[in-house]
Amino acid sequence: MTATPATAASRTDVELEALYRDLAAVDLRPLWTITEQLLTPTPKPQAIPWLWSAATMKPLARRAIELVPVERGGERRVLSLQNPGLGGQPYAAGTLWGAIQCLGPRETAPAHRHTPGAVRWVLEGEGVWTTVNGDACDMHPGDLVLTPSWNWHDHVNGGDSEMFWFDGLDLPMVAALDGVFFEEYPGPGENQPEPAEHNLSERAHPPGTRYVQGSVDGPLTPAPSPLLIYRWADTAAELDRLAAESDEPVIALEYVNPTTGASVLPTLGCSVLRVRAGGHSRPVRRSGNAVYVAFQGRGSTVIDGQRFDWGPGDMFVAPSWSAVEHAADEECVLFALTDAPVLRALGIYREQVLPDEQTVTGTFTPR
Repeated sequence: MTATPATAASRTDVELEALYRDLAAVDLRPLWTITEQLLTPTPKPQAIPWLWSAATMKPLARRAIELVPVERGGERRVLSLQNPGLGGQPYAAGTLWGAIQCLGPRETAPAHRHTPGAVRWVLEGEGVWTTVNGDACDMHPGDLVLTPSWNWHDHVNGGDSEMFWFDGLDLPMVAALDGVFFEEYPGPGENQPEPAEHNLSERAHPPGTRYVQGSVDGPLTPAPSPLLIYRWADTAAELDRLAAESDEPVIALEYVNPTTGASVLPTLGCSVLRVRAGGHSRPVRRSGNAVYVAFQGRGSTVIDGQRFDWGPGDMFVAPSWSAVEHAADEECVLFALTDAPVLRALGIYREQVLPDEQTVTGTFTPR
């Protein structure tokens, strides 16, 4: 008897279901069923645009100072930014760690080192220094401090006031590469010896090429910047100089390695943006993730149609290929951390300037 088309189709369906069961049983996946999930026309990050308010974070950080001692075992008093789109992972975005770290009066955070690279952007406080491979870098609001991969580092508060700073790391990226190593300082104490002189790298690299207007688009190097601290006074002076030469609504600077002109770390780009009073940037999509820290003034950022209002100490994230535009009624400064150096090194970095302002579909309400 010749099988009818319906019978043949039914037999094929049964055999196909059996094939899928047999594939699953031996941990194989048929690509033809998941191609659209894997090869998307544009990036589809799991992280979502989000904002963490200083009004929420700082009181919690102060409670942590009172209740959680910093000592070997705890190592750091850090509140990590946990993006709700990442299923409970303590990451601001798929490739970037962001956090607020706090140190109380006369406290020290023990020395350690790890393969993830880190940056510190100081928000508030005085009297703290971070020692990086023997160089004690004094920290003040607006300063950027680098702790490159596998450099020993500890934090010491020699003063009587608390300090808060933003921590940015490439930890999620290094973890995805299965490349995380960590080591406690071997002693004899928990901290590196304090050197007779502080800020050695700063004296070794006098003011010169420390910034590039816009962003780095040329040099790439696996070597981190030998300059470990970038002073806010120098950064503000460069912003002033560029603002006097231009009427652009946003002045952007990227910190660079003074010896190569590359981004400060091979995996992390650090920038500052000054938004003029009444300024409004054009919406731009960029591949790669970005975490922003509001430093001065109040303004707003529209991310994929949602408006995020921010002020000093607030932190927010723009996932890869989000449309982002900044605006301010008063002059504002934002610090930005990105993974752009990695995307550029891989040849997959892209930008797209959109022709029109975004339509605001909602305003974010911080928790």
